[in-house]
Amino acid sequence: MTTAFLMTEFYGNLTKNTDKAGALRQAMLETMKKYPYPQDWAAFTLIGLL
Repeated sequence: MTTAFLMTEFYGNLTKNTDKAGALRQAMLETMKKYPYPQDWAAFTLIGLL
């Protein structure tokens, strides 16, 4: 459930902004508000340039 929320936020942010790192950061900040335990969502990283 937490992962689904994070990914939905991430891809939603990508439609508004092409900065992938910023989109992931914003998704993590939003996820942190709803799911405060980082072990549920903090393991995601962005790798690569594409």
